[in-house]
This record gives sequence, structure tokens and C-alpha cells, in this order.
Amino acid sequence: MKRFALTSVSLALLGAAGAAQAQTSVTLYGVIDTGLAYVSHANAAGDHLFGMVNGTLSGPRWGLKGQEDLGGGLKAVFQLESGFDPGTGRLNQGGREFGRQAFVGLSGNQWGTVTFGRQYDPSVDMVQGLTDDNYWGAAFATPGDVDNYDNSLRVSNAVKYVSPVYSGFQFEGIYGFSNLAGATGQGQTWGGAVTYANGPFSLAGSYLYVNNPSANRATGWNSPSSDSLFNTIINNGYSTAHAVGIARGAGQYVFGPFTVGASYSFAQYKNDGSSLFTQQEKFNVGNGYVNFQLTPATLLGLGYTYTHANGDTSANYHQVSLGADYSLSKRTDVYAVGAYQHASGTQRVNNGTTSTADATASISDFGFDSGRSHQELVLIGLRHKF
Repeated sequence: MKRFALTSVSLALLGAAGAAQAQTSVTLYGVIDTGLAYVSHANAAGDHLFGMVNGTLSGPRWGLKGQEDLGGGLKAVFQLESGFDPGTGRLNQGGREFGRQAFVGLSGNQWGTVTFGRQYDPSVDMVQGLTDDNYWGAAFATPGDVDNYDNSLRVSNAVKYVSPVYSGFQFEGIYGFSNLAGATGQGQTWGGAVTYANGPFSLAGSYLYVNNPSANRATGWNSPSSDSLFNTIINNGYSTAHAVGIARGAGQYVFGPFTVGASYSFAQYKNDGSSLFTQQEKFNVGNGYVNFQLTPATLLGLGYTYTHANGDTSANYHQVSLGADYSLSKRTDVYAVGAYQHASGTQRVNNGTTSTADATASISDFGFDSGRSHQELVLIGLRHKF
């Protein structure tokens, strides 16, 4: 989930070699986001849930980032970012200590930035910021996060290049190595994105390809270079996919107190002989939103997402989301969000067979399988940035 740049505290480091050391800085930052939620039909039996849900607007995290001036416009850069669950204290991102980000690289004023490590893919860097996920997070995200709208996926063993800005244009590319001996063409991840900004108007587009090695495919997604997108009942029947390809585009326009935006994505879940489904599944996703800055401290938002699945199955998901956020200070805000989703058609069942069933609702990527054709969620939360 999950934006990154936050208010922070800078720490000056003393060079071990004394005054001859180049200027270096390290920043400590983080965010804690938690709230109370009501979910109708929160499991397959249709039971309701009232409990704690974390990371709705921003994924809870702490991190360190820094740079060293090497002279001539060249800098060394690094970032370490750890995600955690405030409710239990456990690590997120599969228990990784720095599961959100962990990279080092070089940045030049003239040629851009190259980084090495675990990183966001280009669609998150350039497209996500123009969607309502940038403001409202999970409650406004695509059902099942089938298109990585809510940043379920990060890329490991990755080399990423980000260009300087040229007359409003910027581009980036990424390649994640599989690190599989004798099978370089399996388990890799690659993608690219481009964005253009001119005053209040912004556009961006991206493509991401992730590959699942053939070994142990029947156990689900096991790519060494990318995380799993299979969070909910909506798409977890495709965890044995050979590969996933996602094309995304988004635009945003700001006028006065209003911000309006729209996005479209096309996600293909590709099968082969080792997959437990026999046809490609395709998700077409359209999203629109409007935000209104009612006062300097109060933001209101309305979003709608339509998701259509076809190929292997045929399902439709309509989701409407509402949000209100009030800033108590520059670092602390309180919020309330709500969402309603209705599902129809058929859906693949993730039970180790090739069976399908009636589609069931599951709002965004919270992971609550409703067992019904509709689901409602209401959540109030508190977020603090440091």
C-alpha cells in the first residue's frame, strides 16, 4: 500500500576519517496507520466482523534513507524500509525485515538514477500517484488488487533506472533477476513506465511482466523476483499461472479544490501445461474518482471501480468507495472510509481443482471472502507520520 515520502528527521553522520569526508545525510521516517472496521459477510459463512484493520490509507512502516555527495553532481543513495502490523507487531511482506524496500545506487543530475535491490515496480512509481490509491489506499483499490493498483507486488533482485525529467516527461525501467542457475528465462520480472506532467494535468502509462518458474508450480506462485498478487478469492485461483502481464494507464487533472482522475488496466493471467486452469484469465479494470478539498484540513473523496473478468471465467465487480480525511496537524490525521461491492458471474475456485463457482464479493485487497454477491465495509482510523 502505499506511498512513501513522509516527513522525517535528518541525522548528520560524522565521517570516521574526519573532515575530509564528503557530505552525508541519513533520514529516519515512518508511519503508523490503524483503525476499527465493520465488514458485512466477512467470511464464506456470511458472518459479520468488527475488529482492527491496519494500513488502510498507508502501509505502516519505518525506514532509513540517505545519500552521500560524491562530487560533480553524483550521489550515492540507499533506502531500507520495513513494513509491520501495528496490531500484532509482526513483520509484513512475508516476514522480511526490510520487505518494503532495500536498495543502494548512484544518482547523477545529468543521467538519472540506477538502483540495485528490492524495489517498487515502475507502475507504482509513476501510475499509482495519479490514482485514488495515492489518497485513500486500500478501500479504493481494485477488487483483489488483480492489477497491482494497491502495490501488493514488489520486485526482488532488481536493477532499476529512473531518468531525469525532460520537458515534463520522465521514464523508468526495471529488471528483476530470477537467480535460478541454468534457468535465467524463468522467474524473472521486467517492466517500464513513462509519465508526463504539465501544470495541473498529468498522464502516465506502464507495463509489468512477472514470470512463475515451472518447478513446483502446482503449489502456487513461487517467483524469486516478484511477490504474489493472489490476496483474495477474486484471483487466488490463478496462483499457478505461468506469467502475469499488466498494462496500466492513468490521468489526473486538478482545478481549484477539485482533483479528478481516471485509470484503466488490463491484466492477463497466462496458463501453461503446469497451471490448474486451461484458459487465460483477463481482467479489464476501469476506475474514476473525484476529490474535494473542503477546507485546508478536510479532504473528501468518491471513487468507482468496474472490473470485468473474461476468458477462463466471466465475472463483474462493481465497487463504490467514499472517504473523508481530517488533518489534526501536518503529521496526524483521522479518517473514515466506506465501500460497497457487488459481484456477478462465475469465479475460479482455489481448491486444487479446475472447478468454478458463482462470483463472490471481496472489497479491494483486504482479503475478506464474503461468500455472498455483495459486501460492505466501514472503517475509521488514525494515521501518524514521523
